[in-house]
Amino acid sequence: MTQPPLFTATTRDIRVSVRAFYLSDQSQPEQSHFVWAYRVSIENQGQRTVQLLKRSWQITDGMGRTQQVHGPGVVGEQPVLEPGESFEYTSGTPLSTPSGFMRGFYHMLDTVSGEAFDIAIPLFSLDSPHQTGAVH
Repeated sequence: MTQPPLFTATTRDIRVSVRAFYLSDQSQPEQSHFVWAYRVSIENQGQRTVQLLKRSWQITDGMGRTQQVHGPGVVGEQPVLEPGESFEYTSGTPLSTPSGFMRGFYHMLDTVSGEAFDIAIPLFSLDSPHQTGAVH
């Protein structure tokens, strides 16, 4: 089985990598219920210590309907990343269509200067074997 594509973005020396996986065992296509897990790696490639405070997601289904999701941290944590450190987590999302995409931002804090800034979560596709044609 081939690996799903890896999507990456680097903002201010912080690299975010995402890989999405279709979960056929949790999906019910006949009921328009499609589920994906996505694995995120956040790597501090810079010289400053940073903390992830909040997340903002845009989740768009195959019909173009977009849902905004905002919240503190990720998976119940607000990780602090020293230079060279990384943090990984897995989360998921359901859609009512067999494909879609996600993108977003992490709201970060430079722990030394107190400066708040955003880093990009790359646009990544949510593809299932139930979609017709190549969407993404």
